[in-house]
Amino acid sequence: MSSMLLGLGGCGYYASRTAHKAQVTMIGMTEQDVQACAGIPTKTQTIDDHVKIFEYQRGRNIGTATTSTLIPVQSVVNIVRDVGGGDGNSCIADFRIVDGRVRDVYYSGDDDMLVGTDGVCSSVVRGCVRRAVPSGSPPNFWKTSAFIQPQPDKKAVVSGVPAPTTGNISGAASTTPTGVTGAELPVKVLAVTPTAGSSATSVQGQQTIPTIVPATPATVTPTPQK
Repeated sequence: MSSMLLGLGGCGYYASRTAHKAQVTMIGMTEQDVQACAGIPTKTQTIDDHVKIFEYQRGRNIGTATTSTLIPVQSVVNIVRDVGGGDGNSCIADFRIVDGRVRDVYYSGDDDMLVGTDGVCSSVVRGCVRRAVPSGSPPNFWKTSAFIQPQPDKKAVVSGVPAPTTGNISGAASTTPTGVTGAELPVKVLAVTPTAGSSATSVQGQQTIPTIVPATPATVTPTPQK
């Protein structure tokens, strides 16, 4: 009985590690190599000129354990499946291809086996893991687990240059002159034309300038002498 439980406990462990190892080693792999080691995708979706999705759908047949009179094997298997979360039989693996290379690998569906997670998906990526592909990434032992998917590294987000601000107004242009220290700024003098009928308070100190008219020479007529 104990040996049977150990056998059931190991079912899915290595398959889960294989599935999670592919999420590390297949990063950077070309789409040609993906189709060479994993096969032709079930579905292909083009997002834009740079991004496309390869989707693989795989399943597995779950056999029935042989039950004898002395050892109820099938009953034990059912108990282990109920406690461990069941034994899945389907996998959906999605590869996000950016500019011709794998950027991410995602699993979904009823893909958990008795031990570990995503073990059913090992049938999709097994050929890409067991034989190294030159365009892929090197394995990382510390990122490979049967129970937790390897998480992508956080990339620093480069923020844009903030716009200049004045006070609390965002994006307002600066009003501080940036000339040379001590230099005098040119001052533009505007001519003010007085308006007819303006009050004395608005135009103070206004003086009347006399109009100078050039003198006309007088014509002298001589008087005849008697």
